[in-house]
Amino acid sequence: MKTFLTVIMFSALLIVQAGLLIVQTAQARTVEVEVYGMTCAFCVDSLERKFANMESISQVDVSLKHKKVRLVTDETMPSIETIKQAVLDAGFTPVKVTVQSNSKE
Repeated sequence: MKTFLTVIMFSALLIVQAGLLIVQTAQARTVEVEVYGMTCAFCVDSLERKFANMESISQVDVSLKHKKVRLVTDETMPSIETIKQAVLDAGFTPVKVTVQSNSKE
């Protein structure tokens, strides 16, 4: 009986977590920044660290090959200006910013 209750409780927990993930994803956006001045793996690491420490960013992908940073963020935070400033603070130049809403309405 204990095993059965444990399985039911674990299943309920997974369902709740999946529901929270769906809600979180529904309120997300993808921001892609073309970056000038990125030339090596250290540059990639520097940008990854900069954005990984920022609040409201759930995913960071930096491509040296494409010279781009792709961020999955909350719907409105951080602002585009904050993202551009973070790129500048890391020693690079943000060239072009593209924003894609991931909302599921």
